[in-house]
Amino acid sequence: MAAALLLLLVPLIGLLAILAFLTRPHAARIPLKGRHVFITGGSSGIGLAMATAAAREGARVSILARNLARLEEARAAIHRDSGRNDVVGVHAADVRDAGAVARALEEAGPVDVLVCNHGVFASRELERQGMDEIRWMVDVNLMGTFHLVKASLPAMKARARETRLPASIAIMSSQAGQHEMIAHNIHVSLIFPPDTKTPGLEEELKSRTELTNIVAGSSGRMKADDVAKKALDGIKSAKFIVPCNFEGEMLAAATAGLSPQSSPLMAFIEVIGAGILRFTALLFPVELVLYHREVLCQEPEEQVIAQ
Repeated sequence: MAAALLLLLVPLIGLLAILAFLTRPHAARIPLKGRHVFITGGSSGIGLAMATAAAREGARVSILARNLARLEEARAAIHRDSGRNDVVGVHAADVRDAGAVARALEEAGPVDVLVCNHGVFASRELERQGMDEIRWMVDVNLMGTFHLVKASLPAMKARARETRLPASIAIMSSQAGQHEMIAHNIHVSLIFPPDTKTPGLEEELKSRTELTNIVAGSSGRMKADDVAKKALDGIKSAKFIVPCNFEGEMLAAATAGLSPQSSPLMAFIEVIGAGILRFTALLFPVELVLYHREVLCQEPEEQVIAQ
């Protein structure tokens, strides 16, 4: 019995040892105390919660959003909730405006941790969205992120060389060039929050479709403070993918693909568990299948009524 158990364990331990050698980049810790954290979408929701948490940890915080009045309210809230009165800079700019973003970052000074938390979403099926809405989402979510990363990188690289401390770029539900950045001691984190109780979600729910409710609702909702804690913990641990709940953990392991992995244990779980997780994923969207069948059954009737 012992021999059989040993034969079973040897290949697993061998695989774990190989993964420990292969995993890149190596694990790192991103300190926040005494460093500059720049957060977009920082006037409310997850961004405000992250800014408050970072200030509590001793970071100098800068927040960027479009509305200056709301930014001032957010600054007062951060001062109140963090107990610190000299650590928050506010910058009113639209991330779609590359010049305004560059000026805001120049005014804020070199950044150690950049959190691209801005984002918009037209909550309708694609065929019902106008091209102006699609351009709006691309300009804010994609181009806005490029504007921020491009404007912050030169000073961020120089600061990382000067301090010899790792820096971080964290992006909410998007991607960036991790392998290019790591050569400059700058780590990239992709944060995937579920539905989060924020003013933005309240606005989105007013027009969100039933299909979107099924997809997003399957993982439940989280408080902004809880998402902020998960996000900051992931940033400080230099994680590439930062899930915020159990479903997110499963999704991250199942879709790891070519993404970098610094934890040998997580790499082991991804390698061993990929097949099991894939099978689980095939069973998971039962509600979606039922919804699709219901829509298909209704379509002929709707067409007859239309005729």
